[in-house]
Amino acid sequence: MNNTAEKKTDNKITKARKGNLQQILSAAEDIFAKNGYKGTTVSSIANAVGLPKANVLYYFKSKEKLYQEVMNQLLSLWMQHMNEITADSHPKDALPKYIKNKIKQSQNHPNASRIFAAEVLHGAHFLRTSLQQELKDQFQQTCQVFQAWIDKKWIDPIHPEHLLFMLWSSTQAYADHGLQISILMDKEELTETDFEHGITAVTQVILKGCGVKT
Repeated sequence: MNNTAEKKTDNKITKARKGNLQQILSAAEDIFAKNGYKGTTVSSIANAVGLPKANVLYYFKSKEKLYQEVMNQLLSLWMQHMNEITADSHPKDALPKYIKNKIKQSQNHPNASRIFAAEVLHGAHFLRTSLQQELKDQFQQTCQVFQAWIDKKWIDPIHPEHLLFMLWSSTQAYADHGLQISILMDKEELTETDFEHGITAVTQVILKGCGVKT
């Protein structure tokens, strides 16, 4: 086999492995969200993607390592828009954008927030290190941004930490309590319009509460 043919074969193998990895992680996210860590088996994940259990263990070695990788991906997704909030970005632009992105995450990736919340409720055994390191660093950085906005008189004086807690809880409610919200609104599931109304309401309350001039 010549070098070109070998490279094509290697590329196909690499692409197939990446495809398997993503399928496994997607199935694992869904099943962990429904059944929790203890209620999930590697076999159930393997069955969901149509692979032998041995193939799943080839990539992740154990259920714990697979769960940890799911948690790492969810944490990255959860944190990705926080970096867009900077001291130079005005809150009248940055806060609506962040709120919209977070509620869209709740709409498009509800399992991310649900698994994260369940993990914290059960003691954050698999998340504790990340909470104490990556997320805490990002949390402190964002709180410093809020304080910079206060110093510039772009927002009213408010405890930065509690402002961020409020942003998280109000936007993640559309994932964590999606079923409850749907039932109260007499719907099978929330619609695109419901999420848009949520974005508008949360944005209005946060901006007015912070005294942001729009």
